[in-house]
Amino acid sequence: MVERKPGTSKPALAIDDLHVYYGEAHVVQGVSLKLESGVMSVVGRNGMGKTTLCNTITGLKQARSGSIRVHGREIARLEPHKIHAAGVAYVPQGRRVWPSLSVDEHLRLVTSGDQDAAWTIDRVYQTFPRLAERRNNGGSQLSGGEQQMLAISRALLANPRLLIMDEPTEGLAPVIVDQVASMLVTLGHEGDMAILVIEQNIGVATSVSDTIAIMVNGRINRVMDSAVLAADRDLQQRLLGVGRHSDDIAPEQPDDGPAASELLAQVYSIERGGAPQDPQSLTSGNYRTLDALPNRWNLSAASLRDTAMREKEPEKTLDKVFSLPFSERIGKTAIIAGTFDTKGDELRFIRDCLKSVGIPVRTVDLSTSGKPSRCDVTPMQVASMHPGGTNAVFSNDRGQSVTAMADAFARWIAREQGIGGVISAGGSGGTSLATAGMRALPVGIPKIMVSTLASGDTSAFVGSTDINMFHSVADVQGLNQIT
Repeated sequence: MVERKPGTSKPALAIDDLHVYYGEAHVVQGVSLKLESGVMSVVGRNGMGKTTLCNTITGLKQARSGSIRVHGREIARLEPHKIHAAGVAYVPQGRRVWPSLSVDEHLRLVTSGDQDAAWTIDRVYQTFPRLAERRNNGGSQLSGGEQQMLAISRALLANPRLLIMDEPTEGLAPVIVDQVASMLVTLGHEGDMAILVIEQNIGVATSVSDTIAIMVNGRINRVMDSAVLAADRDLQQRLLGVGRHSDDIAPEQPDDGPAASELLAQVYSIERGGAPQDPQSLTSGNYRTLDALPNRWNLSAASLRDTAMREKEPEKTLDKVFSLPFSERIGKTAIIAGTFDTKGDELRFIRDCLKSVGIPVRTVDLSTSGKPSRCDVTPMQVASMHPGGTNAVFSNDRGQSVTAMADAFARWIAREQGIGGVISAGGSGGTSLATAGMRALPVGIPKIMVSTLASGDTSAFVGSTDINMFHSVADVQGLNQIT
């Protein structure tokens, strides 16, 4: 592995006590990891949290707690584009190339144009001659190996100091796997960037890096020399489920006929020590052959099925199970929601005011008129969250449409992350629509409703939440000297 250059005291990547959740599922559990330089591989079975770790490093997933430092700079709370600007590039699992863009367009889209940079488009074509041959082909016309070359090239053109690669050899032909592995070894020895590789292929993982971290159940089980892991088949089997008895011949099993039935009866025999003798028991008196799988309630399969069909979990119970924790829900983006077909001037004025002070905003159109919308979230997207579909929202009955859109907005906003606050302005219909979504958010997230109804009884809109109802001073149908 490449030695660190003199005078560089900071590791390329330092992760300390990182905790990441999906809802209340604790996926990454106190991971601490340090990559000084060169290449490090992280291996583990499926579902161990490896991809979540990658997404958290690159900012695509927010950690609940912990520290991530790249060359000494804390990046755990940065937005993905700022992490990219800090020198972190990502080759995601599944390649993620644009089907309609050509190879050359992919590369020109991400290149800085600096001819003195370590990685340029010319160097990419020299490294991957196949891409040069296919430069005018679209992403959907490339083979899996060519798409992976393009995804890697796209990341390299950012000239990163840290490269994160998630399953770079997944689904590739053996000859392409060898090419990717050879390239990783070359990049590691050049010393220009550190590389963290998530890899299921133990052969690739041990060949491209000197150090391997093994991830088990969301934790780093151990960090060890790759040569040791490559030589220890028992350890591979114990930690990763591979490598042991792969060449053993399985005992012959009967496929069909009386022998198979007898074997099945033996498998599903239940020991009943001390039980009273049954006339149909076997000669031992302690074993009874069953012709159906047992269950813990001693009920028939038909009875269990009927009970399951009768009982349906209420939707609110599922909402609680899959609800987002407050720490993940809150963010920095202000949601500006309302009927942009009638209150567009006012809502865009609010948007511009927030943007002028550096607050990121997201506009959500709750119109039920069916008119085209240029908002970040269109009425059709919100309406699609209604259980009855968009037809339940866009009907000829305005009252029914408003009620259905309010329900859809509440469902939409309940699943959104990164919300720093919600603000809306409107009359009776707009107030009913916007406050329905505000009530779906936890207490503590700012909620402001500028409404013509603020001077009346607002209990139907506020409920038991912390919505702030503000007087509109005048009707908000149009901006004027007063409003």
